[in-house]
Amino acid sequence: MHVLIIGAAGMVGRKLAARLAASGSLGGHPIEVMTLADVVAPEAPTGYAGRVVTELADLSAPGAAGRLIAARPDVIFHLAAIVSGEAELDFDKGYRINLDGTRYLFDAIREANNDEGYRPRVVFTSSIAVFGAPLPYPIPDDFHSTPLTSYGTQKAICELLLADYSRRGFFDGIGIRLPTICIRPGKPNKAASGFFSSILREPLAGQEAVLPVSEDVRHWHASPRSAVGFLVHGATIDLEKVGPRRNLSMPGLSATVGEQIEALRRVAGEKAVRLIRREPDEMIMKMVAGWAPGFEAKRAMALGFVAEKSFDEIIRVHIEDEMGGKL
Repeated sequence: MHVLIIGAAGMVGRKLAARLAASGSLGGHPIEVMTLADVVAPEAPTGYAGRVVTELADLSAPGAAGRLIAARPDVIFHLAAIVSGEAELDFDKGYRINLDGTRYLFDAIREANNDEGYRPRVVFTSSIAVFGAPLPYPIPDDFHSTPLTSYGTQKAICELLLADYSRRGFFDGIGIRLPTICIRPGKPNKAASGFFSSILREPLAGQEAVLPVSEDVRHWHASPRSAVGFLVHGATIDLEKVGPRRNLSMPGLSATVGEQIEALRRVAGEKAVRLIRREPDEMIMKMVAGWAPGFEAKRAMALGFVAEKSFDEIIRVHIEDEMGGKL
């Protein structure tokens, strides 16, 4: 089997590659070749016995998508995107990377399908940003998609393309609507949701963090470990059971910022909580006001997708995976 990960230098891409390298297989099939592509050079995972190919590639550049699928990978994980805050600040860049790049990839696969009958599994990372206020709580699986950000709009268009290209038989696609991933390791990125991670990650490391919203803000979360699990399951699931509605809201944990902070207090103590500094940001508060508070995710759970049940568990996953199991 040949697996292609686009966006392999990102946090989820690196963790996905490490997971596949550790198992050496996907859906019971040995992974013989793993191609890792991104706009910056991806690092090959350790402990992998197969062949690793690394590619510098920008999907929005002419011909880039065609070059990536020239070797006809069996499974394509499409994780590449610019994040919500950056897509909102730079309209043209957001549409070029998040929409045009995805369309170029889908069309490159379609052209190969027409020539050779090539039909890979495509796992696309979408987002709960495809939903916009006013929102019920919890949000049912059949709720309409009305995004209120450019990022959410770009993801919603790609979801429609994925479903239509799958219906036409050009590839076998599934869209994974990721919750906000928390706790993200490493340095903050330009995602407007970054504070959900930083108010936990930095205090756990003994550093100050800024909270730009009120503690009553409620949102939908899952850990990086769960995100990788969603992608692997999406790559191996029987899509006949999914049907024509190929985009799924993933399970997760609905929690307020205040509940996050209380979980931090239980796990790491009052000293960690005192490192959170309140500093309201009007732009972020306005964006967050239209975000999803939580989902039923009945379809995904019935199909075997799973996530954490408490924020204490999410914090402990971070400590285990990023801090060697110790504070």
